[in-house]
Amino acid sequence: MKYVDTWDLETIFPGGTKSEALQEKLKSVEEDIEQYKSLLSSWNTGSVDEFKGILQIQEKIGKGLGQSRTFVQMWHDAFTNDEHASVVMGQIMNLYSEIQKLSNTFTKRVVAITDAEWETLLEDKDLQEVSFALNEIRDDGKRLLSEEEEKLIAELNKDGLAAWSTLYDTTVSIMTIPFTDKDGKTTELSVGQAMNRMYADPDPKVRKQLFENWEAAWTKFGPVFADTLNHLAGYRLTLQKNHDYKHHLEEPLEYNRMTENTLNAMWSAVSNNKQPFVDFLGQKAKLLGMEKLGWQDVDAPIAVGNTEPTRFTYDEACDFVIENFATFGEELAGFSKHALENRWVEAEDRPNKRPGGYCTRLPEFGESRIFMTFTGSPSDTSTLAHELGHAFHSHVMKDLPTLNRRYAMNVAETASTFAETIIGNATVANAKTKEEKIALLNSKLENATAMFMNIHARFLFENAYYEERAKGYVSEKRLNELMVEAQKEAYVDSLSSYHPHFWSSKLHFFIDSVPFYNFPYTFGFLFSLGIYAEYLKNPEGFEEKYIALLRDTGSMKVEDLAEKHLGVDITKEDFWAAGIDIMKKDVEEFIQLTNEVVQ
Repeated sequence: MKYVDTWDLETIFPGGTKSEALQEKLKSVEEDIEQYKSLLSSWNTGSVDEFKGILQIQEKIGKGLGQSRTFVQMWHDAFTNDEHASVVMGQIMNLYSEIQKLSNTFTKRVVAITDAEWETLLEDKDLQEVSFALNEIRDDGKRLLSEEEEKLIAELNKDGLAAWSTLYDTTVSIMTIPFTDKDGKTTELSVGQAMNRMYADPDPKVRKQLFENWEAAWTKFGPVFADTLNHLAGYRLTLQKNHDYKHHLEEPLEYNRMTENTLNAMWSAVSNNKQPFVDFLGQKAKLLGMEKLGWQDVDAPIAVGNTEPTRFTYDEACDFVIENFATFGEELAGFSKHALENRWVEAEDRPNKRPGGYCTRLPEFGESRIFMTFTGSPSDTSTLAHELGHAFHSHVMKDLPTLNRRYAMNVAETASTFAETIIGNATVANAKTKEEKIALLNSKLENATAMFMNIHARFLFENAYYEERAKGYVSEKRLNELMVEAQKEAYVDSLSSYHPHFWSSKLHFFIDSVPFYNFPYTFGFLFSLGIYAEYLKNPEGFEEKYIALLRDTGSMKVEDLAEKHLGVDITKEDFWAAGIDIMKKDVEEFIQLTNEVVQ
């Protein structure tokens, strides 16, 4: 079937960032904020009806503002040369600042309600249904400073935390990476184009040239990004200290609704089970005729013999994803087909797009949208499946109360990784030759090494960085040192070269909304493997159980979620090691199939 590989943005707000409809929406949100302010000022906290009315206006504002922000962000990411996007985003952030002030007032008043009065409020059927979220707001609110202080923080955030994150995005959008082809012609590539080619090009000389130019480009802007990262972390550490957080990991753990014991158990399992993946990287180096892989070679495609690297057109990738999702369940396949046919995905490979991929929500539509750049590799097909998994997660929860749909990032990565696992297994199973299977196993194992090594390096770096940043400014040189140290530990020093400026090139470190953005990926990957193992044991009717788990992700702690739906204790290393064991089998098969080639 034919699919269009660009978003249909006109169905959201016609006219792009200068849309009259968008301005009308923002005006409407302003009016709703005034109504919210009025309701708060006259709120009798003992009234169930008034409490529910406030929650309703909160939901309306959240949807309207979320719809607007998502649209502008989507537009800017697809057309980074649109300068007006920053102007409109400024308007939106001003409104977010206003709503943050009012939300803090709301939370402070919730905290002030007596325990007896609170219990009486939660006897209401509608409020009981969202009691987990309401109790979470009440508990979190106990950290807040005075209303005036919180209002000031919200006001300063516009030119503080959020502004530094925006500065990073703006700087990256104007960066280019030069590439000289075999005919001597030099082209300036966008960051997204350069990244995709640097990791996916089959020619090691191309990868090496791009990596050297890539590192040089990030080095040139290194002082800017060092300032940006230091101010983001400094701002966040100051807020954490004043909100009575005792350690920099306390906030992200609280946000992800998990305990430190769970985090430690996960990383301990990863650290204790790295040898098979070191062996994989060593075997891959031999296949590529190298003693050790360089940083840019870790995700390089493999073509054994005369087999060309597996390629997909965008149409083929869409059909492949839908077809194999159907082997798991009709709901996942049908939803994905609808999303792809209705242009929910921006995948065109072109200049003036930001790098990376994501899934975002349009709350007023109850729909999601996906951003990526599709270049034809199996990895891109996996990315498409990954983002559709995110979208499916939101889809199965859309009839729940809004407060019960606020799932944390670690469990958000569960649905995406589960979908990716289905497609990864399908590509390997559909291999027509041994050579093709080797190439596809390589692609699948690249994802595992990313979770167990690349993301582990990000966590090790960020944890060490925050320890040092608490004592003062961390220089660009020291950031590079911390990054290389983390990479060497995470990869068990199995590479011939590393990426000192990885801290500046990885946008996840510069996102303002969530501290420690990276470890939830590994959590979701391993958690999803545990779910997938249960599916393999008893696939009949499993999609219904899977959807039930996803629907609970916004209203439970992750330890309780795992106990209820899987019957496991995720504070124990054994659970995480069992997930890693699944990937070890792929390593064993990869080495067995390639032994004849490398001898």
